Amino acid sequence: MRIAYLLGDTGISATARIVLAQADALIAKNHQVRIVTTGLPLTWRSSLAEWVYVDDLRGFVPEPGEIVVDPKVVQDNPIVDDDFYRERLPRENEPLRVLLCGGSPSISEGYGAAAHARWFHQKFDLIRVSPWAPSRDEPVDGVQEFHVALNDKEMTRLVHSCDVLIAPNRRDDPQSLTTLEALASSLACVVTATPQHLAIDTDYALFAPPDNAVELGEKLIEVLSNQELRQRLRAAGREVAEQWRSVNVATRLEKLLSL
Repeated sequence: MRIAYLLGDTGISATARIVLAQADALIAKNHQVRIVTTGLPLTWRSSLAEWVYVDDLRGFVPEPGEIVVDPKVVQDNPIVDDDFYRERLPRENEPLRVLLCGGSPSISEGYGAAAHARWFHQKFDLIRVSPWAPSRDEPVDGVQEFHVALNDKEMTRLVHSCDVLIAPNRRDDPQSLTTLEALASSLACVVTATPQHLAIDTDYALFAPPDNAVELGEKLIEVLSNQELRQRLRAAGREVAEQWRSVNVATRLEKLLSL
């Protein structure tokens, strides 16, 4: 197949990372892939795709027989890079390192959950990663590390350095790539009970209601205080993450794009 992706911005983002991963996975299966963009040349990772630079995506005309990938196909088929996957459960840190990712409004629930757990004497390092620098309103006093706009290799190293993930999301948020990367990396995950999270499975994480920092904090306490539970969640998460390996997603994409 001849396939084209339309990408408005080539900066580091979940969308860009997924597009690049899908393109490379399809190329590995001998498809011809172009990425059409109004952005600048890529600098933060390599890509096997052919790049087409345009002034306006609305003016792009595909070649005869070329399939233009729908944005929903991109969103619904994330790929976790193979480097995230770990075959053995790594040794835990002391104190435990809790990862809080994202830039959505729901990030406040993540901070609230961490504060709730600390109020009940849980000791851990809070590791924050965001697409951008913190705002004046973000409560960074309780953060031990704050990372901004990490590339793929930097993100892999950071996730692998952590033990637990807090994933606060709103009901209508798309599936978080970071959550999937954390599962592949064998982190014990505490997530909100959104349709996207529940669609994965029901036994790979602890779930709290959306928009409820206290309940999310209670689940975090449960994970932090129970090593046996953490080990079970880490193994279960790693198992469900197999569905987002590049080779498995590429097979699904082939079927979708050939319809």
